[in-house]
Amino acid sequence: MPSYARRHQLSNSLIYHVFNRSNARAFIFQRPEDFKHFMELLRFYARKFNLRIYHWVIMSNHYHLLLELDEPGLLSKIMSGLNRAYTHYSHKTYKSSGLLWQGRFKSQPVQKENYILACGRYIERNPLAANIVGISQASDYPYSSARFYCLGISDGLTLPDQLYLELGDNDLKRQSKYKQFLRNFDQEEEKLFANLEAPAGNIEFIKRLVWECGRLMPRRAGNLRK
Repeated sequence: MPSYARRHQLSNSLIYHVFNRSNARAFIFQRPEDFKHFMELLRFYARKFNLRIYHWVIMSNHYHLLLELDEPGLLSKIMSGLNRAYTHYSHKTYKSSGLLWQGRFKSQPVQKENYILACGRYIERNPLAANIVGISQASDYPYSSARFYCLGISDGLTLPDQLYLELGDNDLKRQSKYKQFLRNFDQEEEKLFANLEAPAGNIEFIKRLVWECGRLMPRRAGNLRK
């Protein structure tokens, strides 16, 4: 058994829904080059830390990621580095200064086997919820994983999640079913992911989480709450 699995109780179930927003909700992704630079930063951090990014969206003033990593304790280091790197780029590009982000990122623990597709749908529907002009379906928006899942357009970033792969025995079937899945969203279910303060999972999953340094992390093996 890998050392990580011996140390933690949620080695195969825990993924994180990560979110951050700009300071004062200012538009910090303004030009296509800004979005593309942030995507390139995501690729860099994914390679460096073996992040598996399953679903994502970059909006004008915020982003969402649904990711998995081998060591959850590194999440703060990774996201802080990502945010600092984009801050440096933005200030250099726009000759600005000051705080770019509203504060520390938020991270919601999500039970992989139960909610990965539902959380992905919430993330990829962000442009539709924002009523962006010209966006009539999630795959119209160029800066999210929806184009990968709906159209098969590779972005060098999205890793297909296992539940998506089980939607059909070929790409066309999976894409067709996923488009339908995005249309048939559940408003009550989406509330699970709008509240990033609460984990999304069953009771047993939540029992295996503990607060560490202000974040919900997997409880160490041998230290389960009764």
